This record gives sequence, C-alpha cells and structure tokens, in this order.
Amino acid sequence: MKRTLVAVIVIIVLAVGGYAIFHNSGDDNSTQTSSSSNSSKSTTPDVNNAVLITKTDSKLGKYLADPSGKALYTYNADSKGVSNCTGSCLANWPAYVDSGSTTNLPAGVGTIKRTDNGQLQYTYNGQPLYYFASDGNNQVTGDGVENFKVARPAAPESTSSGQSDTSTPPQSSTSNNTNSGYPY
Repeated sequence: MKRTLVAVIVIIVLAVGGYAIFHNSGDDNSTQTSSSSNSSKSTTPDVNNAVLITKTDSKLGKYLADPSGKALYTYNADSKGVSNCTGSCLANWPAYVDSGSTTNLPAGVGTIKRTDNGQLQYTYNGQPLYYFASDGNNQVTGDGVENFKVARPAAPESTSSGQSDTSTPPQSSTSNNTNSGYPY
C-alpha cells in the first residue's frame, strides 16, 4: 500500500513537471511560443497609443486605426512629410488631423502642417494619414481605391524631435581637432 502511494505521487510529480516543461509555463517562454506561432501571420509590432491602434481584418491582416477604431489610409501620391490630397480629394479622404496637443507624440507618430488649411495632420513614419468617407464602423473599404491603401503598422522610424516630420536635418559637425590624447 505504502509503495503504491509513493509510486502514484512520483507519477503525478513527473506528469506535472513534464507538462510544465512541455508547455513552457514561464512568462518568458510563453511570449516566445506565441510569437513563433504568429510568425506566419505577421511579425510587425502592434501599435497602441493615444493616436493610433492596431486592428486586424480577416482579409487584410493588421492595419492602423484611430483610437475609436476607424481605419486609416495612406496616399500613394504623397511623399514623406507632404500631403498631396487637397481640394476635392479631401471630400472622400478626410485628413486625420490633430485635435489636441502635439507634444509628446508616440514613436513613429508625427504631424505636418497642411498647406491648404494650416491644420496639423497626423503622420505615421512620415506618411500623412487619412480616413475614407465611405467607411462605416469597423469597415475597411478604401484599400486600393483611388491610389490609397490601408495604413499598416511597422517598426517606427526615428525623427529628430519625435513631433514633426518636417524638421530640418541635423547639422554635421566636423572638427579638425584630432584629439590624440596628448595635452599639446
């Protein structure tokens, strides 16, 4: 009886230990397991901050939206830091404009000052962001329409101030001092 009880306890301990090892119950390992199982879907990081969030569509995959969940788009005719959607274009593709303060923007998020109306338009990695007027709640119907595509999360590019994509490039400083380590 005593020997059977010990054998049952040993079997239970081995089974629980084997299960824990096999299923990577530690926090560090569970992250690794989930990232490897999602690697076939997408390796782009999610964006979740006060300006942008990442959503997922069954057909399109990950895309960017405003905090209320409305899909955002980029315009293929834009260049980094410049919006070329003006006039009647804005009727179908309203700019995603800053309605608050532009200080302390998250990484990858910036603003540009629109030349047509002076509003500050949000950008992601330098690309101006727009809504599609025909989208309803939780709809993404503008991808591929009129040279627009749904905005996608990506590793953010660094900007000098983190607030504006139109900042001047940093000045390089050249020095004739070779600093040999000797005081003369």
